[in-house]
Amino acid sequence: MAKPKAPRQTLDSYTVKRINKTIKAGDCVLMRPSEPSKPSYVAKIEKIEADSRGANVKVHVRWYYRPEESIGGRRQFHGSKELFLSDHYDVQSADTIEGKCTVHTFKNYTKLDAVGNEDYFSRFDYNSATGAFTPDRVAVYCKCEMPYNPDDLMVQCERCSDW
Repeated sequence: MAKPKAPRQTLDSYTVKRINKTIKAGDCVLMRPSEPSKPSYVAKIEKIEADSRGANVKVHVRWYYRPEESIGGRRQFHGSKELFLSDHYDVQSADTIEGKCTVHTFKNYTKLDAVGNEDYFSRFDYNSATGAFTPDRVAVYCKCEMPYNPDDLMVQCERCSDW
């Protein structure tokens, strides 16, 4: 006969000892990839659970995708720190958390004085099954008729106010 599963408890927060950081629901974290040559995955913590002894801590996450991980791949206007909030949910061991990060709105990201290694931005939600984005279009600002890429310098004409 199979042993019944031990009941799990929801935690308000959890300190990842290896990195000495406390995480809670709503935080964004860097997760260790299965292949060391790949960059860390980025996820948003939805819930933290532990077994009845407070061990075997699991995090329920919602994944962010990088443009190259999406259907259609990276485009010219995608920034190097751009992520898409997906509809892909998962449960992972808290031991795979490598650090905390911040995923800014696009508007807030463009106003940062300095962008750190743990700063990212997201302006799209992504449906991982269909490859659809929400919103499905963004404003264009440039004579090249491309959406704004925060990695590229843009200059506004003082005479016509065009970019």
